[in-house]
Amino acid sequence: MRNPFAPPPHQPRLSDEEVQRLYPRYRMDILAATYFGYAFFYLVRNNLATVSKDIGAALHYDDAMLGHILAATAIAYGVGKFLMGAISDRSDPRKFMVFGLLLSAVVNWTFGASSHYYVHLALWTINGLIQGMGWPPCGRAIGHWFSVRERGFVFSIWNTATNVGGGLAGFIAARATFYFGWRSAFYFPAAMAAAGAVYLFWRLRDTPQSVGLPSIEEYKDDFTAEERRTGTHEQELSTRELFVTHILANRLLWIVAAANFFVYIARYSMLDWGPMYLRDVKGADLTHGGIAILLLEFGGIPSTVLMGWFSDKVGGRRGMVSLLCMFPVVAAFVAIRLNPPGHLWFDMAMLVTIGFFVYPPVMLLALAGLDLTSKKAVGTAAGLIGLFGYLGRTAQAEGFGWMAKYYKETYGVDAAWNAILVVILVCAIAAIVLLSFTWNVRPRA
Repeated sequence: MRNPFAPPPHQPRLSDEEVQRLYPRYRMDILAATYFGYAFFYLVRNNLATVSKDIGAALHYDDAMLGHILAATAIAYGVGKFLMGAISDRSDPRKFMVFGLLLSAVVNWTFGASSHYYVHLALWTINGLIQGMGWPPCGRAIGHWFSVRERGFVFSIWNTATNVGGGLAGFIAARATFYFGWRSAFYFPAAMAAAGAVYLFWRLRDTPQSVGLPSIEEYKDDFTAEERRTGTHEQELSTRELFVTHILANRLLWIVAAANFFVYIARYSMLDWGPMYLRDVKGADLTHGGIAILLLEFGGIPSTVLMGWFSDKVGGRRGMVSLLCMFPVVAAFVAIRLNPPGHLWFDMAMLVTIGFFVYPPVMLLALAGLDLTSKKAVGTAAGLIGLFGYLGRTAQAEGFGWMAKYYKETYGVDAAWNAILVVILVCAIAAIVLLSFTWNVRPRA
């Protein structure tokens, strides 16, 4: 069966003058298209957590029910990222990514129009699978248009799209709900994502060869030793090479994936439950919850770029930089735990700190998948790392939902959130332990 997303054929090579004129323009187009395209994916994914308490109040969903929805979408996204990653390695990112964004917009619109719990559970699970069509085509596109030596810095710039999209998702959802009700938190992002899909189809392209340009390795003269020796930098991988050689037998890749499990618990604990925690314990309101998500996401923008650049300067040691970033994350969670109600500004400052230091590992561990494999396997490798990450998100969504419900009913609100914060701290420390095994790991030479 023919792949409907099959990449376009290579075009005849352009003249050297045209190559020098067009290559920089196309590279900026690819970076901008994947950046804004992925930010749009976040608008139709991170909107639920901000308004979950309002949906629960309107439709009588308890914390455990909301936790089931968050857990279902997390595991679906993890599986989707792995499966879609394998497909995207053999697909045109332009068609693949646009189709996924349009589907997610339709699911969001339908979610807003529904009032039934199991319909919501099914729709957000489907949305999780569809969301797996976002990162892998971006990884494929950037891997083909930017060289190994500039990867850390370029990926760090691109990865701030998660902060921009995620931060705006919470803010837009909160403001839309305040003025128009919780359903508008899904209608507005759906309309914006549909418009984003049109932009993406207009600007995104597949490989340089699909528009008559040479490979990035030839353009930048940036071959690895193996590529220079064998000439395999543009050779497509067989299924066995893809899954066995580059994935299953890659021990370091599995360590990075396991570390990502715990990093994602630290990341999503506040994204999924932060607004509810602040409203339950610290006296925040709906608007404060939206601002909290915005601060958490935007806190990661400067640090992601800085740490990506720094990881290039230290020879691509993504694991080392990630490990160092996790220590301030632990300290910030301890500070939130000890901060008494009435000092909401301090909690907000700690959320900025968490965002500042947790997002570089999120970006760098995904980038490690490309460093440790091949640009022809980037979608699958990133999918495996993402799968473990979203297994972590699933564990915290389901586990924290159960803990919130049980502990609130048995011991009270404060005890519930104290227990949850302790679990978050243990997971952040576990990430540090695993990352210690990657201290000296560098990209393949």
